[in-house]
Amino acid sequence: MTTADCPSCAIIQGRNSHIDGHLITPADVFYQNAHVTAVISLYWWPNNPGHAVIVPNQHIEMLYDMPFEIGGHIFAASREIAIAFKQVYGCEGVSIRQHNERAGNQSIFHYHMHVFPRWHNDYLYDLTWRKRATTPEERLPYVAKLRGYFEAKGA
Repeated sequence: MTTADCPSCAIIQGRNSHIDGHLITPADVFYQNAHVTAVISLYWWPNNPGHAVIVPNQHIEMLYDMPFEIGGHIFAASREIAIAFKQVYGCEGVSIRQHNERAGNQSIFHYHMHVFPRWHNDYLYDLTWRKRATTPEERLPYVAKLRGYFEAKGA
C-alpha cells in the first residue's frame, strides 16, 4: 500500500476516505499532533462503542517498521486516550491491541493501535464476530466528547 491509496494517510491529510466501502472523514479525528492522529473507529463492538484508533502521521505499515521515537509517541497517545476514556466514558478499564500482517488480523496496512473502553462482562473478545460498521453521524458524539476533553487540557 502506498500513501496515495492509504485510508489512514487520507484522514491524516484531511481528506475523506473509505474502508471496506464505509466512509471515514476528518471529522472522526479527535486528537492530532505532529506525530500521531487518533480517530473514533469506524467499527464498533456491541458493548464497546466509541473505541479509538491511533495512527502515526508517517506512513508506516507494521510494527516491524516502527522507529522507536514514533512508537513512543503512539504509546504516549494511548495513555492519554485511556485516561480520557476513564474521564469521559466512565469506563471500568481499557484494553489496547494491535495487529500485524494478514495472519495477525491486520486489515489496514498503515500501523494502527486500537484503544477500547472496557466494562466488567462486556465480552469484547468473545463478540468480535459481531462488530459492525458505523456511520459518521453515530461517531460524532464520541468525537465531540473526546475532542472537548483534549481541548480543555490544551492538547
